[in-house]
Amino acid sequence: MATSTKAQVRKPDLTTHNEKLTPPLKWAGGKRWLIPHIQPYWDKHSERRLVEPFCGGLAVALGLNPERALLNDINAPLMNFYAWLKKGLSRARLDMRNDADTYYAHRERFNALLMSGRGRNKEAAELFYYLNRTGYNGLCRFNGKGEFNVPFGRYKRINYVKNFSAYQEIFEGWEFLRRDFETLPMKPDDFIYADPPYDVEFTKYAKEDFSWADQVRLAEFLAAHGGPVVLSNQATERIVELYEEKGFALQFLEGPRRISCTGDRSPAREVLAVRGIEK
Repeated sequence: MATSTKAQVRKPDLTTHNEKLTPPLKWAGGKRWLIPHIQPYWDKHSERRLVEPFCGGLAVALGLNPERALLNDINAPLMNFYAWLKKGLSRARLDMRNDADTYYAHRERFNALLMSGRGRNKEAAELFYYLNRTGYNGLCRFNGKGEFNVPFGRYKRINYVKNFSAYQEIFEGWEFLRRDFETLPMKPDDFIYADPPYDVEFTKYAKEDFSWADQVRLAEFLAAHGGPVVLSNQATERIVELYEEKGFALQFLEGPRRISCTGDRSPAREVLAVRGIEK
């Protein structure tokens, strides 16, 4: 398979140094804990392009450290933030303070940018980072109008980053898109890791919902792919049945404690569904 000269430039192996980049955002439901379970599958195919239709906080991409990646998410402010990191967000000048007055003022400004169609500029990217680090539990939640509505987080101390230039080099071989997963420019041998919204009731992660019909559509999309596929989701009865019917091998895991506004922090049973690859 032919690749561009840019794709053939090998990035530094950060895993051999103590310089491995951590996710830049605090992300509720992040999958860093799953990397040891995904790594054995990825190691057999690490020369391939990694595709994540729901890249979220980038815990898996940064953990696996692929040379080439196609990273997609429907969350527009999130993808704008990554776009600016790839350009080189090296001098964030935003006033970042861990207090409620600053937080709500910045949230109001951020929503004003979104509502006026200016949510793709550098200021919006800086504001999104600040709100993510300062808001409650790293949640990313929008109301029906598309306004960010996460409350102040009340952390004792926050170490804010203002220079993100370290991410620019590792992002060089990575492409970031914001599309429906079925429209992604896939290649037959891509390695897909899919982490869709859980099959549970949840306040909106983006302006768009992810319905059961979308869960079924995703399963069909993944089952039709010719290359290796790994999916993670909460192990609800219908998710398990869906992926069993599509011929996936299932592995059940006890996930970390859930973040819940109701106080329910019981462990969540998760499923890892694998197709086209052996561990």
